[in-house]
Amino acid sequence: MAKEIERKFLVASDTWRWGSDGGILLRQAYVVAMEDRSVRVRTAGGERAQLTIKIGKSALVRDEFEYEMPIADAEELFSQAIGFIIEKTRYRVPVGGFIWEVDVYAGALEGLVVAEVEMESEDDNPSLPAWLGREVTGEQRYSNQFLAQDGRPQE
Repeated sequence: MAKEIERKFLVASDTWRWGSDGGILLRQAYVVAMEDRSVRVRTAGGERAQLTIKIGKSALVRDEFEYEMPIADAEELFSQAIGFIIEKTRYRVPVGGFIWEVDVYAGALEGLVVAEVEMESEDDNPSLPAWLGREVTGEQRYSNQFLAQDGRPQE
């Protein structure tokens, strides 16, 4: 079992693009969505698929279990989604020894751009790039689970 330890921020400018990779298209949906747990299916670039189980109430740390699965199974699970299928392009941006993942949402969530940084420990203190906006760690309305059910949050 792995622990997911991450911080999440809104993105204030697109200067992150200067240091990013080419990005990958992600499609994901939730087949179970509860307050303290979720089951998500995701495809990456149309070539890989994963089933992910997340459990925990902490804003910063959750248990995470990930399993590779056939694309055909993922597509079948998409038809069973709660809410809608999220589409986004994920870019990886190295900053100060950490990899920031910047998600640029499409479709119903167009215009939303969020950055996350995964940490090894709760004590890690990654430097915050200037292109970050407000921290939204722990704000459920910015979790993908809630975005898939409720849509884009109103500021």
